[in-house]
Amino acid sequence: MNLNQITVPSEDLTKSIPFYEKLGLTLIVTSLPHYARFQCPDGNSSFSLHQTNELPHGDGIYVYFECKNLDEYIETLKQKGIVFDLEPTDQKWLWREARLKDLDGNQLILYYGGENRLNPPWKIESPKK
Repeated sequence: MNLNQITVPSEDLTKSIPFYEKLGLTLIVTSLPHYARFQCPDGNSSFSLHQTNELPHGDGIYVYFECKNLDEYIETLKQKGIVFDLEPTDQKWLWREARLKDLDGNQLILYYGGENRLNPPWKIESPKK
């Protein structure tokens, strides 16, 4: 199994699409006003937006995008006017993260996990087959 895409809600795709393009995603499908899909710059996964009349309540959705050169990438985005809630910070789970919200309040975490992404020191052992 492989993760194909993540879809998040948006009240107005005409505003959300330019935001995600500014983050570096490439628009590959539009069916306005209801749907838009982007290709991520690395790998084969995609990301989509689905129009909704009511956004989720509470903490909402968290989406993680991994960036190899995180600090440089964040600086590039800041020069484009993207505002971050958390500057790149080393976390206790051994990832470096920067956080922001999209126009609909979805939580976006740009991070670099390196080897610790799938193999942290506390990883559980797979059962022997």
